[in-house]
Amino acid sequence: MAREFKLAMTPDELSEFFCQAFPGDPQRNFAFERFEPGFLRIRMVPDETMLRPGNLVSGPTQMALADRAAYAVILAHIGPVAMAVTSNLNMSFLRGVQKDAVYADTTLLKLGRKLASVDVRLWQDSEHHIVAQSTVTYAIP
Repeated sequence: MAREFKLAMTPDELSEFFCQAFPGDPQRNFAFERFEPGFLRIRMVPDETMLRPGNLVSGPTQMALADRAAYAVILAHIGPVAMAVTSNLNMSFLRGVQKDAVYADTTLLKLGRKLASVDVRLWQDSEHHIVAQSTVTYAIP
């Protein structure tokens, strides 16, 4: 039997948490598009600082988006636990990412007392045009 996930934070509460926890981070580039039990979608609009040669979104920027999305979906379900930390992040880069909006569809796979596992799929233009995929594990204090 599949576990039913329950949200512990609203999108506004989560946005406020990110602004306080990461005051130097350009929050203007990110927005929550969908927010539901077990799932979160973030939209990122890349700026010039996120690009690599060839005018493509850099790999580190894509990894940061996947990590942010995983952290967000976990916190949305456990509340504002600032010290939850990434313990593993595997990333597959599938296509070049253009300097257009990038979406991170984030699915909570497992939420335990000490570990949470998340699937993150980055896409552009269409949910079927996946540009990268990541599996992220977080350690929960």
